[in-house]
Amino acid sequence: MTGIFSSVVIPAFNEGVRLPPLLADLVAQASLHNARPVEFLVVDDGSAPDHLVRHRACTEAAALQLASIGSPHRVRLIECGVNQGKASAVRRGWQEAVPESAWLAFVDADGAISASEIWRLVGLLDDRWDVLAGSRVLMAGHTIDRSLARHLQGRVFATLTEWAFRLGFYDTQCGVKFVRGSLVRPHLDVLQERRWMLDIELLALVGLLGGRMREEPIDWREPGGSKVRPIVDAVKMFFGILRIRRHLARVAPTLPARVSSP
Repeated sequence: MTGIFSSVVIPAFNEGVRLPPLLADLVAQASLHNARPVEFLVVDDGSAPDHLVRHRACTEAAALQLASIGSPHRVRLIECGVNQGKASAVRRGWQEAVPESAWLAFVDADGAISASEIWRLVGLLDDRWDVLAGSRVLMAGHTIDRSLARHLQGRVFATLTEWAFRLGFYDTQCGVKFVRGSLVRPHLDVLQERRWMLDIELLALVGLLGGRMREEPIDWREPGGSKVRPIVDAVKMFFGILRIRRHLARVAPTLPARVSSP
């Protein structure tokens, strides 16, 4: 496979209901974006057998449809076998992505971010930044469908994250991020988070490497069937922030001097 512009990992754990329509929409709009070929890597994170069957079916259907129209885009499935968490699934996908891919990315499988928004972000990728991250900030021309409780929890978490890492981000946890492959690929072994904290660990690492980061407001709708447990996960994320801070403080001296990608 050659000429891939970006490799987008879609981590999927028991997403047999929400993944198929997202993939179908991505494929339906693919022909409008042929200038920047994308490989979508669905990484099954040890799903239950019935969900795995659906993941296989929708991924195969999407791949066949793209091939039938001669599309430069690709879809393939990677099966982990055992559930290890979202972050582990994303790293597995990045490790198996096309080595020449200019951008590595991930997007949640729940459909909260539409196919049209994913393709729009692909079109915004260029040499001015090393990270392009979706942001659930309500601005003119964008729609955010999110419960008040989830919004308030997110603001508290964002405040703690800013205190710990000074990233200057409004929304670190939005489920879509693109990062320049040449910047992060040599340091994938630094990323150690297994589940929900990959976003912060990745952004903090890019900050240490001197990467240029941009938040892009997107349309977002709260999906049904969320796996987030408000109180329990909030506590885990707080201690996760402290864990990541300690870890990166240890590895920072081993990283190259702060540079910006060309």
